[in-house]
Amino acid sequence: MKKLFKYFGLILSVALMGAFTACNPQAAEENAEVGLAIKVFSPTKVVAGSAMTINGSGFTDAKEIVFPGEVSVTSFKIVTDNMIRVTAPNGISEEGGKIIVRTDAGEAVSSVDLKLGKPTITGYSKQAGESITGGEQLTIYGSDLEFITSVELKDEEGNPIVIKDNAFYRKGTSNIIINIPRKIFEGTFAGKVSTQDGKTFTMPEFAYAKPADGHWETVKTLIWENDGTLGSVSWDGIYRFAAEGHETGEECYIVPADVWAKMKTDTFYALVSGDTPQIRVATGWWSEQWGGGDFQPGNELLTKNDDGTWVLELNLAGSDLAGTMDDKHLLFTGGGFTLQQLYFQEEVWVKDGDEGPKEYDIAPFTMYQDRSSTIEWPYYPSWGDDKGKIRIMRGMGDPAIEDMGLTTNSMFIVYKEVGTTGQIQWNDANWSNSALGISCNDWDGSLETIEVPVNEEMLKCINGEITDGWSDTALILQGDGLTVTKITIKP
Repeated sequence: MKKLFKYFGLILSVALMGAFTACNPQAAEENAEVGLAIKVFSPTKVVAGSAMTINGSGFTDAKEIVFPGEVSVTSFKIVTDNMIRVTAPNGISEEGGKIIVRTDAGEAVSSVDLKLGKPTITGYSKQAGESITGGEQLTIYGSDLEFITSVELKDEEGNPIVIKDNAFYRKGTSNIIINIPRKIFEGTFAGKVSTQDGKTFTMPEFAYAKPADGHWETVKTLIWENDGTLGSVSWDGIYRFAAEGHETGEECYIVPADVWAKMKTDTFYALVSGDTPQIRVATGWWSEQWGGGDFQPGNELLTKNDDGTWVLELNLAGSDLAGTMDDKHLLFTGGGFTLQQLYFQEEVWVKDGDEGPKEYDIAPFTMYQDRSSTIEWPYYPSWGDDKGKIRIMRGMGDPAIEDMGLTTNSMFIVYKEVGTTGQIQWNDANWSNSALGISCNDWDGSLETIEVPVNEEMLKCINGEITDGWSDTALILQGDGLTVTKITIKP
């Protein structure tokens, strides 16, 4: 695994000054004069379904993108005149080739070829018939493995359990590492490995066993949290939630599409405060209602906590509400309560004597620049786009970042797609701390991970010793060019 340890003491480095030309009006005018052109695209290797970014100029009137093999795509997002986001289609030529962006007035051809990934598995860290205990790690070896999206095993009752790629311990082009679930089926069976383009590999038959000497702990993953500005419900519509792409301006929060999809299929929870809540879960149109009535004290799905708050357990899977909530939103209404949180909850196995996780995903501690939602993977750093700027927040997550006991021996680990080039810049919220600026770069695209040391100035921002008007922001990240699949904190 290639790693990079690099940081700079000054924010206004020569490299960073180059990056800021995107914010320079004169540079923008010069860009406009260039006309239609493709500068770069990433990733440079894809399979069908891969999310891609094309950078260049003159994209405003783009009508068509042609992939190798004369595969035409007309559905894509023009982010700016300089950026297009598109999903790689089926049918790309195995030999690869140029990308073409067409307008009514002409076309631009990429200077480099797009390559087609061909995921291949060559082996595993265990041999067929060997035993694996829940909680152990399993390594899968091969090529183009960055396109593996999930591994399917069996839970303790023999039902399928899917490990998504954002939960892989490591993900690279030549190997991936997964943590075998603690609640694993005891017995011998063959799992499945799936790729982004729909291919499936059958794993060898391993003998799986449950772990010993440990206990389960409950871990919360926040969907949304009341920041204190929204008050008690009185049969009104203040707690209306919409899916990304279906917002109308009436909602209190826009839920990322992947989180919204999970809310329609998986159990999640609503934390409310109030003495005698009466909770109605319905669409924002007050039409379909979930649960057959209002939830009040005494209902088996509504539990009172020791601190006087209440938790409502929800599972919308297969309901009329789940079938219509994309367009009609999700509403918590009723009376006598204030909605405090929506969250997922899972049981995590902790081995007795463990000191805690070796790495923390930063997602629970982040917000986009506009604070509309938490980060989604993959993440595309940007100097100007709100979704390309993210804030690592204090007071979020479990534990909060300032409670992790980080030191100068701690690390931020950036997991990125091989072949994408560029940088991420770590700064304080208003770029006012000249001693903090840290760049992590990959200019040749060869790296799978980049490790960033936590320095003294970072610790001051994380612990609140340095504040500059964004008192809940520990650090801000932005940059360009990279496709980041995950960022973790290693205490």
